[in-house]
Amino acid sequence: MIKVVLFDIDDTLYDTSGFAKLARKAALNVMIDAGLPLSSDDAYILLREIIDEYGSNYDKHFNILTKRVFGEERPLLIALGMITYHNVKFALLRLFPQTTSTLIYLKKRGYDLGVVSNGITIKQWEKLIRLDLHHFFDHVITSEGAGVEKPDPKIFEVALEKMGCEAKNSIMIGNKFSEDIMGALNAGIPAILVNSELTESEKEYIKEEGIELKVLPNIGELKNIL
Repeated sequence: MIKVVLFDIDDTLYDTSGFAKLARKAALNVMIDAGLPLSSDDAYILLREIIDEYGSNYDKHFNILTKRVFGEERPLLIALGMITYHNVKFALLRLFPQTTSTLIYLKKRGYDLGVVSNGITIKQWEKLIRLDLHHFFDHVITSEGAGVEKPDPKIFEVALEKMGCEAKNSIMIGNKFSEDIMGALNAGIPAILVNSELTESEKEYIKEEGIELKVLPNIGELKNIL
């Protein structure tokens, strides 16, 4: 019997399509207007290199960028970039149409809800607060808090411990097969893929391993299963 439902955040609860790129470009344009001596294209290429090098959850990309351009950090440009990035990013946050109604349905059915997400704990809570979803979730388990990232089973084991639940009585909902689904399955947790399509290689792997996996076109379909 399922008692706990665990969710990924990005592209599971809300649509992140393109918003990060738009926010980064807007931030760079503001920095360029304030004195960053690069074209928009060159600035974005450099920023992408820094993000690839340090990871998307690193919180000082603009610090590194100004240091590589000027040989030292430029606080004014960094602050302009950070503020613009966050303002644009959060202005573009949009829940998938049936997210709120699905979470209300699950809470009314008595499920305990939690989040398992790669990222920084404060940032993940901030997303949920800005989306007005924070009151639905009992715990938010992040890679920062667990010390490992999905698909490492340990992060799911930490989630089960915090939620006070066994793997067989929980289920994971996410949009990434390798991170959300396989990570959960390797921790003994059933999983459902939403808002995503399996690749041919993933389909073949599922067939070869005999994995039972439900794939739903949107989060609202959970109401027909749970």
